[in-house]
Amino acid sequence: MKIRTRFAPSPTGLLHIGNARAALFNYLFARHHGGEFLLRIEDTDRERSTQHAVDVIFDGLKWMGLDWDEEPVFQSTRQKRHEDVVQALLEKGQAYRCYCTAEELAEMREKARAEKRPPRYDGTWRDRDPSEAPKDAPYTIRLKAPQTGETIIHDLVQGDVTVANEEMDDLILLRSDGTPTYLLAVVVDDHDMDITHVIRGDDHLTNTFRQAMIYRAMGWNLPQFAHLPLIHGPDGAKLSKRHGAQSVVEFRDEGILPEALCNYLLRLGWGHGDAEILSREEQIRLFDLDGVGQSPSRMDYVKLAHINGVWLRRADDKRLTDDVLSRLRERDDVEVNDEVAHRILALMPGLKERAKNLVELTENAAFAGLKLPLRFTSKAEKFLTDEGKDILRGISEKLAALPSFTPEDIDRTLRAFAEEKDLKLGAIAQPLRAALTGTTTSPGIDLTLSALGKDEVMARIRSVTGQ
Repeated sequence: MKIRTRFAPSPTGLLHIGNARAALFNYLFARHHGGEFLLRIEDTDRERSTQHAVDVIFDGLKWMGLDWDEEPVFQSTRQKRHEDVVQALLEKGQAYRCYCTAEELAEMREKARAEKRPPRYDGTWRDRDPSEAPKDAPYTIRLKAPQTGETIIHDLVQGDVTVANEEMDDLILLRSDGTPTYLLAVVVDDHDMDITHVIRGDDHLTNTFRQAMIYRAMGWNLPQFAHLPLIHGPDGAKLSKRHGAQSVVEFRDEGILPEALCNYLLRLGWGHGDAEILSREEQIRLFDLDGVGQSPSRMDYVKLAHINGVWLRRADDKRLTDDVLSRLRERDDVEVNDEVAHRILALMPGLKERAKNLVELTENAAFAGLKLPLRFTSKAEKFLTDEGKDILRGISEKLAALPSFTPEDIDRTLRAFAEEKDLKLGAIAQPLRAALTGTTTSPGIDLTLSALGKDEVMARIRSVTGQ
């Protein structure tokens, strides 16, 4: 049997971090077992489903490196198939037409609450003769749920979970307007797509018992289920905006690398010894459902930042440079051209050592393309006193005379000038760094000067000293 998993989001909003983790676990499980990972867009809610949300799902999964194996299935295109299954259930005597009005259903619920019973449908039309139906009245189609015994779900994460059948009512399969319900559509689609394992959040566990009734009524084999504990905020409460970013798009915008987010999400509810930083190849080799815990996970943004810093330092310099340049193009105070790209690429080994995310990295690299005159931080201005400007005038003459502008030649020149003026090297480097970057932090001063190039260095010093 070839294992087939699926990720089946509704395109009604952003790709939430909990859904992203479910997608990752489905992908890794399928890849680990040599199976297939499929994508289904559950867009039957036409009023709330948008093309923008579909695009966000596709872009988010591609950004995370989760490639699917077949063309995506759009649930809205399969309504005829859903209706055919309901017709088959009617013919088998496993479903029936319910003519209860909205008012009657509301009265039914109120009565149940008054009697301190769960507000469930009471089966009014379950066994009535269809000839009693009001003429031309609208109706829903309901499943005949088993009323005795119990249903057991052998869950690969939660273990065996049991519900008494008397606690479940006759669920609606087709609404009065003829459209299929979510519970029906999911079962039919998973069956037709040959899904062997349904891996999703444990907020779907109640749905699973109701869906199992449809499988059994149709005589279909159930897939294996694995319900993942939810992700909570750092304080244990439901994850919300007050905790920080919640969607894949937000994390991407905040400068998190996809491999860092996937690495973090993998370890959020799954473990393998002390392994923490895992490549995609290692994840596929090690991942299986027996490593998934049963307790809710807590989002730890500090830990994510740490993991992102690790992956940032491992990342290819050219890739990071391209990302930084795309972010810099959104700024008015920075000029982005081939020369600036060359400078940032040359400085990247030092820049990425000092950053925790791409936003920080971009901010730290921005000086390479800043337009003159620079704006200085308050800390930088403290080094641009009259004394600091005198140092800049003196060192600029030495630098201008250099036949080559390599880091080694620059370092020798700075050290010789410091010795000549009986100053510490820092007394030379800090005014230079302030004048060239507008801040007091940068990669090594020799590397910074070399990357900027002699002409740019001279222009920036002149802008400060007025020469």
